[in-house]
Amino acid sequence: MNLPFWIEFFDDLQHVRGRSINTIMAYRRDLELYAKFREKSDRMIEFFDFMKEENLSTRSQARVISSVRTYLKYAEGKGIKSPELRELRPPKIKVSLPKAVTTADFEKLFVACEVPKDDARTIRNRLTLLFLYGLGCRVSELTGLNLHDFSATERWVKVLGKGRKERLIPLTEALYVALELYLKKAHPVLAEKAGAGPSLFLNDRGHRPSRVDIWRWLAAWSAKAGFDEPIHPHQFRHGCATALLEGGADLRSIQVLLGHASIQTTQVYTSVTTNTAVKAIEEHHPLSKIKDYGI
Repeated sequence: MNLPFWIEFFDDLQHVRGRSINTIMAYRRDLELYAKFREKSDRMIEFFDFMKEENLSTRSQARVISSVRTYLKYAEGKGIKSPELRELRPPKIKVSLPKAVTTADFEKLFVACEVPKDDARTIRNRLTLLFLYGLGCRVSELTGLNLHDFSATERWVKVLGKGRKERLIPLTEALYVALELYLKKAHPVLAEKAGAGPSLFLNDRGHRPSRVDIWRWLAAWSAKAGFDEPIHPHQFRHGCATALLEGGADLRSIQVLLGHASIQTTQVYTSVTTNTAVKAIEEHHPLSKIKDYGI
């Protein structure tokens, strides 16, 4: 690789900044693309056309530029001047409302995830959905949970989020009962196939489930529920935040629950609820029935 401080940069990402393996791999792909471009040209104005030729969407281009800028700033900190920093500006991205799982969607999946004549897998599947929608946790946070991350006395689970930041999430009565049932009736049965292990959730082989396992389960349940497309794991996170905000929860509480580093990230959900409010006004306010206001 013809970029200086290649090894040092990724070592910094992992051990100093605490980035996850998935994030580090994304940085690697972005910088490999940048290195590929630099082999052909040193005119940064051409980088945008190059990314379009690589069929990158506007959002993907913004991510690549963010990765490159992070690397160049690191290089400058090591004494290498990077005039490219002044030329690399991310494209404007149209902010779209996040798709969210609705309560109706969740109920259909909750029924669809049942495995006939297999109580252990059914209980495990239902708890997976309850954690995704009820806690708004990321897939990596879900699969990373260990048995000792659950406090039965204080009724919380400890989640390891982005940047290896820990947060304690309190369990509602329904989630606590579901988790206790899983630990009593399902976990021991699933663990028999591979022996005892630290993982809270277990796949059909008795091992810690991977991200692919969760995606595969959701795809199967979505098809069984009759959805045209598989439900994306992150849609549960959006659905959780949206439901809480519409139910009256404040942004700060939602920020803490989801583990957002910035309140600005959480504020995107205000757009969702604003959109819902407009529809409600259109449907129920008496003025919406008046066609001519005489103005």
